[in-house]
Amino acid sequence: MWVHQGARDSHIVDPTPARYAIRIHGHLGATVLSAFPALVPLWHGADTVLTGLLDRSALYGALAEIEALGLDLVEVRQLTRHQKSPRSGDSRSTPAPRWTQPIEHEGDHP
Repeated sequence: MWVHQGARDSHIVDPTPARYAIRIHGHLGATVLSAFPALVPLWHGADTVLTGLLDRSALYGALAEIEALGLDLVEVRQLTRHQKSPRSGDSRSTPAPRWTQPIEHEGDHP
């Protein structure tokens, strides 16, 4: 039986938060976005990019929430200090709307 030996310093966790961009396929609505209150949504083409300052625990929590909601994760990227998400000046990027009331669709009325 083979046993994986962890790195010698694997017990040391870096508590320093970092900026992350998490790209999810599709435009997420207000209900799904409410699951990620610490992240700022941005629509980029057909994807939603969630950006925010996360420590390791918060990052893993966001990824677990993405999996639990059945969302299609495209990319996770740690951003450098001066890097913006997804690309500074990209004309395809638009802020995702912040709704104050739930969106009603046809057929939702009793």
